[in-house]
Amino acid sequence: MLLAGSDDGVYRLPDLDGSADRTAERVLESGRVMRLRQFGSVDGLFAATTTGLVHSTDGETWTDLAVPEEQVYSVGALPDGRFYAGARPARVYVGEFDGGAATGEGADAPSVDWTECEGFRDLPSREEWRLPRHENLAQVRDIHHDPAGSDRLVAGVEVGGVHVSDDGGETWTERRGPGDDESSVDDDIHELRAVGAGEYVAATGFGLFRTTDAGATWTRLDEAFDQRYFRSVVSVDGTVYAGGALANSSTWDDADAEPELFALRDSGIEVIDFPASDETVTGMTAADGDLVVATHRGSMLVHRDGEWAAVGDLPVNEELTGRYTPLTRVEN
Repeated sequence: MLLAGSDDGVYRLPDLDGSADRTAERVLESGRVMRLRQFGSVDGLFAATTTGLVHSTDGETWTDLAVPEEQVYSVGALPDGRFYAGARPARVYVGEFDGGAATGEGADAPSVDWTECEGFRDLPSREEWRLPRHENLAQVRDIHHDPAGSDRLVAGVEVGGVHVSDDGGETWTERRGPGDDESSVDDDIHELRAVGAGEYVAATGFGLFRTTDAGATWTRLDEAFDQRYFRSVVSVDGTVYAGGALANSSTWDDADAEPELFALRDSGIEVIDFPASDETVTGMTAADGDLVVATHRGSMLVHRDGEWAAVGDLPVNEELTGRYTPLTRVEN
C-alpha cells in the first residue's frame, strides 16, 4: 500500500496497480505531516508531524512517541537502531525503544527514552537560524544516515543550512561550504537527501545543490532554469528527481507559477514531462524502481515504463503555505 501525508494526517491507498478504487482513506489524524519514513534498522514506520512523532508497525494503528518537543519535522535512524527526531525549534533528539524493538502499539507499546543531542545547539551559526516569517524560529527538516560512516548523520535546517555529525549526534560540524556564493549551499533547506557516501542533494528556497564531499563544497545545479524554489527531492535507481517552481507556495496557484519536475542524471539536469503540469511536486518516493509523486493539489502519480499513471487523489487543504505531501510505500 501507499501512504501519503497531508495537512490533517496520513492517508492510505490500496496500491499502485491502477485500480479503479483511487480513494484515499485516512489512517492517522494529526497535524500537518512533514515526513513519512521507514528504516531497515527499526521496525515499522514513522510520521513526523506538527503534533508529534508517531509510529506504526502496520500502517493502521499508531503510537505517539512523546518527543520532548511537540512539533517534529523530521526523523532519521542509524544502522544500530538509534533513531532521531528533528524538531521546531531546531533541536535534535535521539531515542531507542525500551527493549530495543517496537513490538506493540497503543497501551502495549514500548516507551522511548529520549535524549537531546545538545551539541547541535553549539553550532556557531545557531543564532542566525531564524526568519521573521518563521516567527524567528528554525526547524530541522531532515536527518539522514550517511553511509560513509556507521555513526555519521547529516541534518538540514530551515533556515540554517547543512550539518554533519560523525559520532551519532554528540558533536556537529557545519557543512554549508566555504562561505562564498560559488560553492556554498543556500541555508533555506526544504528537503535534504543522502544519495551516497558523502553525497547529498539539497532542495532549497534558492536553488538545487549537490555535494560529493559531505558538504565541504557544493555545486548549484539549476542555474540554467528559471525555477529556483525547490521543495522536494528523491533518488530513484541512481537518478535524482526534484520538484521546483518560480517562487514560494503562496504563488503556486497563479497562472504563471510554472512548476517543473527535474531529473539529474550523469549527463546533467533536465526538465521531464509531467502530466500535472500546473501542479508543484511536493512529495516523492520510490516503489519497485518506479518514481511516485504527489503534488500540492493532491494528485498522486507513478512513472512506470516511460509512462505516467494516476494512482490516487489526496485530500488537501486550501491553505497552501508550507505544503508538504510525503510518501512511502509499505508492503502489504
